[in-house]
Amino acid sequence: MRAAGPRPRLTAIPGVAYLLAGLFLVFAIAGSGFASVANLLNIGVQSSILLLLALPMTLIIMSQGLDLSVGAVLGLAGVVLALVLADGGTLPLAFAAALAVGAAFGVLNGLLVVGLGIPPFVTTLGTLGIAQGAALVATGGHSVSGLGGALPALYAGTWLGLPFSIVVAAAAYAAFHGLLYHTRFGVYVFALGGNPEALGLAGVRAPLYHVGVYAVGGLMAGFAALLLTGRMNAGHPIAAIGMEFDAIAAVIVGGTSFERGNGWLPGTVLGVLTVGVLRNGLNVLAVPSSLQVAGIGLLVIAALLIDSVRRTR
Repeated sequence: MRAAGPRPRLTAIPGVAYLLAGLFLVFAIAGSGFASVANLLNIGVQSSILLLLALPMTLIIMSQGLDLSVGAVLGLAGVVLALVLADGGTLPLAFAAALAVGAAFGVLNGLLVVGLGIPPFVTTLGTLGIAQGAALVATGGHSVSGLGGALPALYAGTWLGLPFSIVVAAAAYAAFHGLLYHTRFGVYVFALGGNPEALGLAGVRAPLYHVGVYAVGGLMAGFAALLLTGRMNAGHPIAAIGMEFDAIAAVIVGGTSFERGNGWLPGTVLGVLTVGVLRNGLNVLAVPSSLQVAGIGLLVIAALLIDSVRRTR
């Protein structure tokens, strides 16, 4: 069964596409070296981790949910991965441990939200604290280093001339595109946000699939730990704090709505690239990180305003 595909009409392109083009033009003019091939690849590398979080966040928001814990879960999964490597474990074992941590938190979020009816904001705020606290306890607040050579070698590798992280991000997008638009699971995700009662009447175990949406989000946070830890060549308990904000912002400005199961994965990619271009451009211009967060907030408002004006025409 095939779910509703991405919107094909030019008029359906979200406002973030225009913002992306505008930001690129501004930074290309104002920032020396911004438009160089090396810097564009750097934007892709920087955005790859965010995309791994934003793709499942799209599904979660489409189902009228929210996950504030992904940044902290990513940090904890990265710490676990680093601890296993530092203890002499193999890279596959460490990666499996990171995936297990992420999946466990995802399932926990889903059970609390779906099974007990606790609001997603409250649930994931609580698991954010649990994950962050566990990471700090496990490391004493310090970085975990001495990971060996396997992970740095993998991360530094190139496939078809592209950095490893960009290849992973592209493969993740292809997998999620197929999942959302070409499987029954994708049909049920649209229905969870648009008409969940119809799923029950059709005999579908909607709560199971709803928990599955959160489980996928946690699993991808564990997967992203491979890229984050490889990039830093260390595990740090607070390295990913705040990435949940960027992921949610990217999804929202990409055109996904908290209501009616309305989501668009290509728009999420545009949102991720826009956040990446904004952060990179502000770094090139030496803008303080505190103002960069404010810039992303303004980006969200601007994109929503553009879409609102275009819908009223």
